[in-house]
Amino acid sequence: MREHLLEEEHILFRDMVRTFVQKEVSPHYHKWEKQGHVDKEVWLKAGELGMLCMDFPVEYGGMGIKDFRYNAIVAEELSYVGASGPGFTLQNDVNAPYFIEYCNEEQKKRFMPKIASGEYITSIAMSEPSTGSDLQGIKTTAVKKGDRYILNGSKIFITNGIMSDVVIVVARTNPKAGSKGFSLLLIERGFEGFSRGKNLDKIGMKGQDTAELFFEDVEVPVENLLGAEGHGFFYLMNNLPQERLSIAIVGLATAEAALDLTIQYCKDRKAFGKSIGSFQNSKFKLAEMKTEVTIARSFIEECIMELNAGKLSTEKASMAKYWLTDLQCKVIDECLQLHGGYGYMNEYKIAQMYRDARAQRIYGGTNEIMKEIIGRSLGF
Repeated sequence: MREHLLEEEHILFRDMVRTFVQKEVSPHYHKWEKQGHVDKEVWLKAGELGMLCMDFPVEYGGMGIKDFRYNAIVAEELSYVGASGPGFTLQNDVNAPYFIEYCNEEQKKRFMPKIASGEYITSIAMSEPSTGSDLQGIKTTAVKKGDRYILNGSKIFITNGIMSDVVIVVARTNPKAGSKGFSLLLIERGFEGFSRGKNLDKIGMKGQDTAELFFEDVEVPVENLLGAEGHGFFYLMNNLPQERLSIAIVGLATAEAALDLTIQYCKDRKAFGKSIGSFQNSKFKLAEMKTEVTIARSFIEECIMELNAGKLSTEKASMAKYWLTDLQCKVIDECLQLHGGYGYMNEYKIAQMYRDARAQRIYGGTNEIMKEIIGRSLGF
C-alpha cells in the first residue's frame, strides 16, 4: 500500500514482514516447490511475529487489530517475491473471520490461540468433484444422530489440504431446505474416517499444498458445529467479499512485482547495441502496463478502506477480483514476452509468476461468475 494510507504502526509492521519474507521465505521457496508444501516451521515463525490472524482478540492469541491494511501488507510482501507457497492469506483473510464471528466461547478458546500461533493450519472445504462455483450443488452430507453428525462426501482443490489441522467443511444438514440446509463443521486432524488424497499436481503454485479430502462416516461432535445449523450458506456469502478482495490484492501486487522485474531486465538486456527497453515497442508496452497498475493501485486501496469501514459491496469485491486477476495475467504475459526466450526458462522468476498466476482467475469464484454477479447488480 502507498505511504499516505499507512500510519507509523503499519510501516513498522511492513518492514518486519518484509524482513521475514526475505529471511524465512525467499531462500526456501525452490525447496518448497520440489517437496510440494512449505515447512511447518515457517508457520510457527510467522505466528511468533504476529503475522497470523492479526484481528483475533488478544485473549485468543491475536493482536486485536481489525484493520485490513495489515492483512494487505502480508499478502503484498509475499506476492512481491512471488511466494505463492505459504497459505497465510487463506488463514488470515478467508478463514479467520469464520472463527471470530461464528465460534462460541469454548471453540474460541480451543482453536484460536493455536491458529494465531501457527500451530494449527486451517483450510476451508467448499469445492467438490462435481461442484465448483455453484455452492448449492454441494453433495457432502452431515446427518445428526444424537450428539454427533455423521459426515460423508468428498472435497477437491483444497488449499492447505495436506497440512491443515482444522478444516471448515461445508455440508448439507437438511437436503430439503435449499440454501438454508447447509452448515459448517470443524473437522480436526485425526478424526476417524477423515482422509486426504495425494498432493495434487498443479500447473503452478507448486509450493502450495492442494488436496482432495474424503469423509467416510466421520463422527463429528455437535460441539464442532460452527455457528448455527442451517446458516452455513449465509456465512459463506457474508465472507466472500473479503476473500475476493484478498485474491485481488495478490493479483495486483504480483503484477507490480513482475513489471518492476521486467523494467530492470529491459534496462540490462542489450540488443543491436542498446538496451531493449529503449526500443519503441518495449517502451510503449512498459508504459501501458505502468499506467494500468497505477490505476489499479488506486482502486484496490479504495476497496481496502471501504472494507475497513464495512462498506465494501459484493459487486465491488467481484469487480476487484475479476479485473485485477485478469490484469495480473495480462501484465505477466507481456512481461514474459519482453524477456524473450529467457522468460520461458524456469530459472527466471517471471516464468514462475506466469505459472502461478493462472489459478487466480478460477478460485474464489471464477471470473465469469464475478461478471454474472456484477451483471445482476445492474438489474439483469
